[in-house]
Amino acid sequence: MRESILDVRNLQVEFSDDGNSVKAVDGISFELHRGETLGIVGESGSGKSVTSLAVMGLVQTPGRISGGEIWFRHQENAPPINLVELPLQQMQLYRGGDIAMIFQEPMSSLNPVYNIGFQLTEAIMRHQKVSQGEAKQKAIAGLQEVKLLPSDEQIKQQYLESWKQTSVNSSKLNERQLTDLVKQHKDAMLERYPHQLSGGQLQRVMIAMAISCNPLLLIADEPTTALDVTVQATILELMRELQQRRDMGMIFITHDLGLIAEIADSVAVMYKGKIVEYGSAAQIFSNPQHPYTKGLVACRPSLNSHPQKLLTVSDYMSVEETPSGQVVIQGKEPLTPIEVTREEIAARLANLKEQKPLLEVRDLKVGFPVRGVFGKTTRYTMAVNGVSFDVKPGETLGLVGESGCGKTTLGRTLLRLIEPMSGEIIFEGQDITTLKGEPLQKLRREMQIVFQNPFSALDPRMKVGDAIMEPLLIHSVGKTSKQRRERVAELLERVGLSADAIKRYPHQFSGGQRQRICIARSLALNPKFIICDESVSALDVSVQAQVLNLLKELQDDFKLTYIFISHDLSVVKFMSDRILVMNRGQIVEQGIAESIYREPKEEYTQRLIASIPTGSAERVQKRQLRAL
Repeated sequence: MRESILDVRNLQVEFSDDGNSVKAVDGISFELHRGETLGIVGESGSGKSVTSLAVMGLVQTPGRISGGEIWFRHQENAPPINLVELPLQQMQLYRGGDIAMIFQEPMSSLNPVYNIGFQLTEAIMRHQKVSQGEAKQKAIAGLQEVKLLPSDEQIKQQYLESWKQTSVNSSKLNERQLTDLVKQHKDAMLERYPHQLSGGQLQRVMIAMAISCNPLLLIADEPTTALDVTVQATILELMRELQQRRDMGMIFITHDLGLIAEIADSVAVMYKGKIVEYGSAAQIFSNPQHPYTKGLVACRPSLNSHPQKLLTVSDYMSVEETPSGQVVIQGKEPLTPIEVTREEIAARLANLKEQKPLLEVRDLKVGFPVRGVFGKTTRYTMAVNGVSFDVKPGETLGLVGESGCGKTTLGRTLLRLIEPMSGEIIFEGQDITTLKGEPLQKLRREMQIVFQNPFSALDPRMKVGDAIMEPLLIHSVGKTSKQRRERVAELLERVGLSADAIKRYPHQFSGGQRQRICIARSLALNPKFIICDESVSALDVSVQAQVLNLLKELQDDFKLTYIFISHDLSVVKFMSDRILVMNRGQIVEQGIAESIYREPKEEYTQRLIASIPTGSAERVQKRQLRAL
């Protein structure tokens, strides 16, 4: 076994407020060796991120490290140092240098008023005694290493190819001209600001910044959560390459066990501040011991099965709290999920096919103006370009594709939240693109949407009961306030929340609970049609399973019709009868959900499916064999 670079012993982190103390991390221990990746997995609130902040020395008031040791060996054969006991000034020498961190949300980690070149060179100059010019060269080398910038030779080749295609004479670019063009190309990238880069590009900048000082230990805290599956797969592959090339130790934090199979050698599973299971990745996936781990492994939708209902963590364990505050976990044997047979799927599809469409979309186009001098529109960027499809009553139509493909724009246009340029949207036989005023307001009762981020979809100053009651008041549903309150309580209970939630505010609920509140609000007016726009992508996999089960139950109870938008094909396959695959504003493939997965015709669809992290012992073994 190689020498360990990090040894965490009995670490405890507490947060105090108004005399009450909560242990966010409760006596955890683990070890990390050079060249090894430790995956720390668990739901939101399990203590994963607090553990990483403790290692970085970034736990802030009202939090504090109340016990334990964090031993870090910054040089081979040198004695380790206890980071917990280091004064702030000494800790700053290690943080960002020998120990680096990639945060979950790159847009909030980078300063929007400085270009990326300034932010990269600032980090390098702080930890290495180099001039500004040398720091700039190191920043460029870092961007090339994370493949955000091509190599010098590749840039030259690009310009040579472009010159051949566009030049009107037979002259050639000389070496000096090529060198100048390469410099301009690299300078142009350094001068770009965070808002000018995509999510995947921003995450590459963060990785370049983290590795710029050649750290021994890299901590990645949910680095791919907000990314599409294809970009996510690219970032994971990049991190594996960098780790092997630089021989770093890495801690990879996530709530998704599927990702752990793609990158980790060993795994620590955290629950309520404790490590409940610790072992090799292959062991965790092939033979999980703790009921919580079993629940996490089982609750992600599988591409190879079609259960009526997803298993959740609560199917594997029950949790009780003793009067002294101790958490007692009892394991349960879950019921075997009932599989939907092919015959049942075929019968449902045949029944849907016979029905008259509830919604018909014909050659829909939506563009956003690009303005030139004096604000005059010079052209349009087409977000939706000639899309046509229909949706039958009671059907779930999946809409899948990467960020920027036009999914959300299409969904909002169907509800007339964005005006189309041309085309028809026919709902119950009526073209709704021409509706205005009161007829359009009446249509809102029949068509609703559940947005991606439940916290931004709810007014933080408005109590939950008032938020759900608002559409009832706007559309004059219910004769008295008592009847409306009863309706709100009924809706909350139907989505699995207590009626007591009426008097509470959004910040007093978890992410999954807030999404349930948004679903309850969308049901307030008894709609026929609901668009779910990435409504589970920000949730833990266990909470995601609960919300997906709830949406299916509600569809059966209320005869709802869904368009389910997501970039995750495994989730869309579980929910949908048919799937539309969207790319660059157009539908590139459509068909029955099972057929799209089993026999994808388009290369784009094949790439989406190949990028899905499956989370299995076989996946771990294949990755380890490739590494050998």
